[in-house]
Amino acid sequence: MTALRACTGPERDAEDVARLWQFARQRGMDRERFEAALSDGGLPAALAACMDLAGPAEQRTDEEVSDDMRSAAENWFKDTSPFVAHDNGRCLEARLEHMQGVITPTNLFFVRNNSVSLDVELDNWQLSIEGDAVTEPMTLNYTDILTLPSRTVVAYLDCAGNQRAMFDLVNGESTEGTQWRTGGVSNGEWVGTPLRDVLTMAGISDEAVCVMLVGLDTESPEEGFRSVIPVEKAMHPDTLLAYALNGEVLPRDHGFPLRALVPGWVGSTNVKWLGRIEVSSKPIWTRNNTTSYVLIGDEYPPEGEAQGQITHCQVIKSALALPWPADLRAEPHRLHGYAHSPDGPIAKVEWSLDSGTKWHEATLHSPQVQYSWARFEFAWDPAPGSYTIMTRATDEAGNSQPEAIPFNEKGYLFNQPVPHPIRVT
Repeated sequence: MTALRACTGPERDAEDVARLWQFARQRGMDRERFEAALSDGGLPAALAACMDLAGPAEQRTDEEVSDDMRSAAENWFKDTSPFVAHDNGRCLEARLEHMQGVITPTNLFFVRNNSVSLDVELDNWQLSIEGDAVTEPMTLNYTDILTLPSRTVVAYLDCAGNQRAMFDLVNGESTEGTQWRTGGVSNGEWVGTPLRDVLTMAGISDEAVCVMLVGLDTESPEEGFRSVIPVEKAMHPDTLLAYALNGEVLPRDHGFPLRALVPGWVGSTNVKWLGRIEVSSKPIWTRNNTTSYVLIGDEYPPEGEAQGQITHCQVIKSALALPWPADLRAEPHRLHGYAHSPDGPIAKVEWSLDSGTKWHEATLHSPQVQYSWARFEFAWDPAPGSYTIMTRATDEAGNSQPEAIPFNEKGYLFNQPVPHPIRVT
C-alpha cells in the first residue's frame, strides 16, 4: 500500500505510517510536524499537512518561476493565467474548478504541444493526401476544405498522459513525461469535414491498412508530429478534419487552420496544424507508435515494432472539479466533476469518503450527446477536518474504473479512482 492510498484506508498499521512518512519527508516535512499531524487526526490529517508543502521539484525561487512564466507566455497565443503550465511552455493543464458547464470554453481548453504553437499563414498552407493506397494523390487549400460537406461533433479530448502524476501520488510509481494531474482533458464542439470524404476523393484503395497524419510542427526526431491510425477509424464518419471549435475558427493554439479530431482516442492522435496525410497499404512505424505513446511494462507485451502496446482508445475516467488538493469551508457544498468513456455514455458516477468501502450515487446532468463527457454533482456538508473523496464512473456498456491498473513507464491511461484530498476549515 502506498503513501496516499494508505492514508485513505481504514487501518493505521506500521507499514502505512512508514510509507506516508517517506512521502511526507520527500516533500520537506520534519518528523515532529508529521507526528503531530498523525496524532491530531490520523493518516488523513498527515496527508493533508504534507500536501500543503511543495514537493522538491516545485521548490523554486521567485526569479526561476518568473523566468518560466515569461518563457511559457512566448509560446502561446491564449492567456495562460487560467492554466497550470508544464514542460517549459508545451503544456497548459486545465483547471477543472474553473468549469461549470458541459462545453469547455475555448479560453479554458487545455493544450498539449509537441513544440510551440504555430502561426500558420493561410496563403502558404496546403494539405497533401498521398501514399501507395490512393489512386488520385491531391493537394487541398483552405478554401477547398471549407467547400466540402461539414459535420459537427461534440467530443472530449483527453491526453494519453492525463492523470499521469497519480501513478506516483497514488501508487508510488515514478513515470516519465509531463506530470498532469486531472486537467489534461476538455470537452468541445467541433466542426469539420469527415476525413473519409477527403480520402474517398483521393481514391483510397481496398489495400489501405493505415493512415498517417502529419503536422507542421517539426521539433521532433522526424519531420512533423505524426500519428498512425487504422483505416477503419480514419473512415469513421465522425473522424474529422476540424477547422472550428465552439463556434469559432480553430484557434492557433489548437491547430489552426486544420487538425484531426479522432473521438474517443488519445489526444496525440488528434494531430494539429495538419500538413500531410499518407495512406499506406502496409503498417507504418514511427516514433509515436514504437517508443512514444506506447504502454511499456511487464503487463504489456510488444506489438509489432513497438516496445509495448500502442495507445489508441482512451479509457473511462472521472475527476472532481476541484484543485488537487483542495481547501473548502465548513458549510454545505454542491460538488461537481466530469466523467467520460470512449465506449458510450456514462450511466452513473459514485463517490466515496472511505476508500471505496461505501459508495454513494451522484446526480448526472445534461444529455450526453455524441462523445461528450458527463457532468455529475452531489451535495456534501462536511465538518472541519481532513477528507479524501474518490469518484468512480460506469458507462452504459458496463465498464467501470478499475481498482488498480498495471504500471507503464510513460504513465499513460491512468484511470483508477483518484483519491482527492480535501481540507475543510
